[in-house]
Amino acid sequence: MKVLVAGASGVVGYSAVKHFAAVPGCEVVGLSRRVPLDLDGATLVSVDLNDADACREAVRSHRDVTHLVYAALFEKPGLVAGWRERDQMETNLRMFANLLDPLVEEAGALEHVTLLQGTKAYGGHVATVPIPSREVSPRHAHENFYFLQEDHLLAQHERRGGAWSWTILRPQVILGESLGSNMNLIPALAAYGAVLHEAGEPLHFPGGARSVIEVVSADLLARAIAWAASTVEAGNEIFNVTNGDVLVWRDAWPVVAEALGMEPGADRPMALAEEMPRRAAEWEAIVDRYGLRAPRSLDAFVGQSFVYADLLLGYGRDRVPMPQLVSTIKIRQAGFTECVDSEADLAGWFDQLRERRLIPPRPR
Repeated sequence: MKVLVAGASGVVGYSAVKHFAAVPGCEVVGLSRRVPLDLDGATLVSVDLNDADACREAVRSHRDVTHLVYAALFEKPGLVAGWRERDQMETNLRMFANLLDPLVEEAGALEHVTLLQGTKAYGGHVATVPIPSREVSPRHAHENFYFLQEDHLLAQHERRGGAWSWTILRPQVILGESLGSNMNLIPALAAYGAVLHEAGEPLHFPGGARSVIEVVSADLLARAIAWAASTVEAGNEIFNVTNGDVLVWRDAWPVVAEALGMEPGADRPMALAEEMPRRAAEWEAIVDRYGLRAPRSLDAFVGQSFVYADLLLGYGRDRVPMPQLVSTIKIRQAGFTECVDSEADLAGWFDQLRERRLIPPRPR
């Protein structure tokens, strides 16, 4: 088994590479423009997926790939507006095609392709959608790069006579340990907490109205990817994936505070995407003071995840929106039955960052 993971520095790809690298007899190649920290046991290759020639050359060096995990993603600054812009959709399609096409043409050993989407496939970012959203529902009538990639995948699958299988996974909000990502709440909250703690303040809640969401651990998602890669029942199917419970960020805030060794503070609505860049020098001082391995650049540590945090925590929202919840019955009935307590998972990621000296030690 040789697994090629595209987007190895991202929140999904990072956990996927770690998971497969720990599987005996499995060879792992991670593709990413940025080389991530601490991915022992894997070959890491810096490739710009927008460069078709570079992608083809990378494939030629790894013609014996048996499994592709495509977890790469292009986002524009500000995130939300780009979700509806055609050029962003075309960029994500081009990146996927640049890698998939030479792989199916030249990698005769290919057995399975896993493509990561998300629950925006149901249209919750443009309209109110039924609860729960189900994989069997007709495609929602909006433009989405998920659909462009999916159609390209199915066309290649048919063109090759079904010589390999595919699985599409649709996770909800993903919690993980990747750095500099567009959508990973963990480093964003960790940096916010560290700055407040150094200033002698408790962990104030910066968001707005309560809303119910579902999250998924990046590690659980990695196990779902591995399950899909080796399970007949997962072949040529689409599955929602979550931890299996629900979460309200305001109600989980004491868990976040405890995990960071802080006291919960007051409700102080704040746009983290605006406030935290002003405190970049404070983060640099924290990195220096504690001798952290984290980037001194706050942007390199968090990426656009402060924007994502504002969205998830409900900054500026004074009314509870209709939640977007998805059914995970289909994947459970197909055989993947793992679940995770989301509050415990949330705390565990901060512990992991602390163990790797990416955030300050727990206050005494």
